[in-house]
Amino acid sequence: MKSLIAFVGYLEGFSFLILMGYAMPLKYIAGDPEMVSLMGSLHGGLFVAYIALLFLGVGKHWTFTALIHGFIAAVVPAGPFLFEGMLSGGEYDLEESVKHS
Repeated sequence: MKSLIAFVGYLEGFSFLILMGYAMPLKYIAGDPEMVSLMGSLHGGLFVAYIALLFLGVGKHWTFTALIHGFIAAVVPAGPFLFEGMLSGGEYDLEESVKHS
């Protein structure tokens, strides 16, 4: 599950960077809005998939805190990249939280 959410997180993060760094300037400087429509739809779909995967992982693999931090990371630019590092570090693992209790 970690590798799937990491993959979708990277795709979501890169789609945001492409949307803001390439498609938006293309729309406002060159007057071509087609790329914004394409990248905006792709980014929106990846965002929904990322949040859905977070919901699926909570309770099975991660604590509820992972859902909150993951949602914040999905909204903040470059957040999924940082969150993935925390997720792979085991910070939100259920097994770890049970052992510490």
